[in-house]
Amino acid sequence: MTAPLLVDSHCHLDYAPMADDVSGTISRARSSGVGTLLTIGTKLKDFPKVRGIAEASDNVFCSVGIHPHEAANEAADTSRLLELAAHPKVVGIGECGLDYYYDRSPRNQQQENFRAHIRAASQSGLPLIVHTRDADEDMAAMLEEGVGAGPLKGVLHCFSSSKALADKALALGFYISISGIVTFKNAEGLRDIVRGLPLDRLLVETDSPFLAPVPMRGKSCEPAYVVHTAAKVAELIGVDPDELARRTTENFFTLFDRATPPPA
Repeated sequence: MTAPLLVDSHCHLDYAPMADDVSGTISRARSSGVGTLLTIGTKLKDFPKVRGIAEASDNVFCSVGIHPHEAANEAADTSRLLELAAHPKVVGIGECGLDYYYDRSPRNQQQENFRAHIRAASQSGLPLIVHTRDADEDMAAMLEEGVGAGPLKGVLHCFSSSKALADKALALGFYISISGIVTFKNAEGLRDIVRGLPLDRLLVETDSPFLAPVPMRGKSCEPAYVVHTAAKVAELIGVDPDELARRTTENFFTLFDRATPPPA
């Protein structure tokens, strides 16, 4: 029986070094058991490149959005996001959110941009792809505000926040995506949270080219490496790796319902 294929639910194929060998990156992922990739938009000015990568491969999808670091450089407009999100390869809105750790953009601008993305996700029916760092209180409040204003679904990507924020997101119907951070030596706090997460709300990702998991630390990360993160998550929650792959892949296509699964 063939092992189920994983999904890398968050990668940046337009970033170096993967951008120099997109086809090879996709091929190595497939050879490692990763059947679908979601490449993420972080700047509207770069979106045509992101979309082009998705258009070139049946098993690659993309999102459109403005990273909170870019909020000072690009103002999010809901109507523009909706226009770009109409493309059939676009399956999510983001990544967007709040980053108070680096504060590369003023917090009020981050919040304004995030609200525009929330409106676009609600109006399009596409999931919101959320970046959050050191902003738990404001993030919880803004997600609750968004859900209260209309239908909203989404995922907290590369989760490394508090259990309280995880619980709030789950209560609001959101998913939690786990990156290679869960394999890091100093990430026991995150591992404790992952042990308690429900399997039907879990996704796995690389956030490549960043955050290569153990045993690939020191290398530029790529989608093939999501297998190591998935193995650690399976160990933490006490399921077989094939079961983890099957369930997280099902979760991905449930949440990102515009994406189409690869042929069996």
